[in-house]
Amino acid sequence: MTNETIGDLHEDNWRQVCESLRSEIGEAAYQSWVKPMTIRGVADGAARISVPTRFMRDWVVAHYVDRLGVLWSALDASIACVDISIQPERSIKADTENTPAASPAPPVTEPMAAADKSQVDNRRASDISQVGISGPLDSRFTFDNFVVGKPNEFAYAAARRVAEAASVPFNPLFLYGGVGLGKTHLMHAIAQHICRQDPKRTVIYLSAEKFMYRFIRALKEQNTVDFKDMFRNVDVLMIDDVQFIGGKGATQEEFFHTFNALVDQGRQIVISADKSPSDLEGMEERLQSRLNCGLVADIHATTYELRLGILQSKAEQLKVDVPPKMMEFLAHKITSNVRELEGALNRVVAHSQLVGREITLETAQEVLHDLLRANDRRVTIEEIQKQVASHFNIRGSDMHSARRARSVARPRQVAMYLAKQLTSRSLPEIGRKFGGRDHTTVMHAVKKVEELRECDSSFAEDVELLRRMLEG
Repeated sequence: MTNETIGDLHEDNWRQVCESLRSEIGEAAYQSWVKPMTIRGVADGAARISVPTRFMRDWVVAHYVDRLGVLWSALDASIACVDISIQPERSIKADTENTPAASPAPPVTEPMAAADKSQVDNRRASDISQVGISGPLDSRFTFDNFVVGKPNEFAYAAARRVAEAASVPFNPLFLYGGVGLGKTHLMHAIAQHICRQDPKRTVIYLSAEKFMYRFIRALKEQNTVDFKDMFRNVDVLMIDDVQFIGGKGATQEEFFHTFNALVDQGRQIVISADKSPSDLEGMEERLQSRLNCGLVADIHATTYELRLGILQSKAEQLKVDVPPKMMEFLAHKITSNVRELEGALNRVVAHSQLVGREITLETAQEVLHDLLRANDRRVTIEEIQKQVASHFNIRGSDMHSARRARSVARPRQVAMYLAKQLTSRSLPEIGRKFGGRDHTTVMHAVKKVEELRECDSSFAEDVELLRRMLEG
């Protein structure tokens, strides 16, 4: 049998081993850990596999190397083990002081010196982004194209200070505000500025939901030690929408300890949420206290002047000539969400370019009729709760309380019903706004109110009056 045939056979075996492991560990883990591996050869009963980084080598050895050996031995009994090493081109760069240029990095099966172990620990964080831990950053979200106005100037200045500072100015930086007001833009801008200014600093940016997902996966795979190593060996940790870990006890516990570990090491933490730390529902008191100990910067609802400035900046980016009257009209009409504002301009410009019609106020009204109608009156759950509490003469806090007296429970059910009818919020979101109740409670409230409306005309009139007051 020729050497070439032997090579083809080993390549085939390696592909089968990878596919078998893929079916066992799932697509996400396969893409992160198995796909980057490369077969280097087979000698003396050992299959030699290389990976791009030291961090990956440590991870694969700890979690997959034994299983790889079992799978390969099932295909070829002559294979007794699998050796994992770092790709030669990477080991040369990492070990130029200790390793000759022509020599590959030693396989993991050989003992490492104390200095090498230290190097592994120091490089763990820098390899994190290479294995898909951090979320992608949007290149459009920079400080240069963030339009600053009175509602967001404090948050912008704080974000800029964190991004440019050589040391940690305040920890954490906590940004909060409503949907579409610029929190995520500032988070991306901070991360990108730090990466450009000092590429050696390691930055992890991800949503709280993704953090929770990775923690749960680590628990299932029994590798929480590696999870801790990932998140506690970075220079900057950025968590978006932290409100989503409210009520998640185990995730909050891990986040609390990660937070403390990074602060103790003098590492920067940046967090965003839709409310201030003190107002986050389902958040442990000790974690709220920690989140409050740095700088809390809020982003207020946009003003007309800021919305107009955003539209003008967007038009310049798109390199289109937009009539001032049309931008003034949009700035007046779309008030709650910057994303919707920019999306409206995108729609008008795209319609003009695709259909070949001039951009005018009339065409904008035609193209955006659905969006403009939705923004004519947008009711919030908070408004509903306030209006219903006033109508039934109960306290606003009763909407969130655990009291079950009919005098309180019935108005609360009416408020849940109206929230379902007049807002686009999901049942779980509505439940959270009513003291963290389950979505099934909201479903029950909606059904109960519908039943009462059919059999009690006086009650039906009350509900209809409240609806008209809120929509008017």
